[in-house]
Amino acid sequence: MSDNYQPPKVWTWDKSGGGAFANINRPVSGSTHDKTLPVGKHPLQLYSLGTPNGQKVTIMLEELLAKGVSAAEYDAWLIRIGEGDQFSSGFVEVNPNSKIPALRDHSTTPPTRVFESGAILLYLAEKFGHFLPKDPAKRTETLNWLFWLQGSAPFLGGGFGHFYNYSSVKIEYAINRFTMEAKRQLDVLDKQLAQHTFVAGDEYTIADMAIWPWYGNVVLGNVYNAAEFLDAGSYQNVQRWAKAIAERPAVKRGRMVNRTFGEPSEQLHERHDASDFDTQTEDKRNA
Repeated sequence: MSDNYQPPKVWTWDKSGGGAFANINRPVSGSTHDKTLPVGKHPLQLYSLGTPNGQKVTIMLEELLAKGVSAAEYDAWLIRIGEGDQFSSGFVEVNPNSKIPALRDHSTTPPTRVFESGAILLYLAEKFGHFLPKDPAKRTETLNWLFWLQGSAPFLGGGFGHFYNYSSVKIEYAINRFTMEAKRQLDVLDKQLAQHTFVAGDEYTIADMAIWPWYGNVVLGNVYNAAEFLDAGSYQNVQRWAKAIAERPAVKRGRMVNRTFGEPSEQLHERHDASDFDTQTEDKRNA
């Protein structure tokens, strides 16, 4: 790989040049193998992995259950993206884009598929009537920040996170480019949170659930090993908000679901019942 790379007239796929994600990245869509997705006992069937995008939805579901919404009970099935589970025929039926998370709601006939994490949060908020304000102005502000996250997170993850933490080659230009953008986004959040308790105002909403797994985890040092590099402590309002969200019991549970890294006691590979948090975490399964 050269800093003086000259693009060819027509790009062709070099399977050896994909870096850390070479085994799952490809320039075409669709399934690579036939496999039916499992279906559990609850109407809501989630197929996911405990990445920031996956955490958004499991946090939302656990917050709904904490509010006593029993209809939000769910089965969470593990999709190991490093092994290509997202390219099964069953998964592609739910999400033709082959990205986690994907949800199928069996309370409707036929079952409703919902893909893209922001769409899932909005679907659940509207279905159950929580975490999305009814007031038109507050609702709009919440959606402003939900879609801000959907547009901004790729620069943080696929841009900064990839080139700073995952890339086997450290490219100064790429790191500088995406570090500048990551810090600009943190500054946007910091200024907003200087005026409000939560991102969209004084109510805890799906905007917080969407943004925290990305930006909260970054400033708390949970992803990319970049908190010091980004001078995360200087974003005092983001720090205050991130720490407060992290202490919510439903957030603690949601972060564990479909998680395959970190402390075994914080990994719940699949979740089919609330009791699984007490009996099925990896430390207990391996004891």
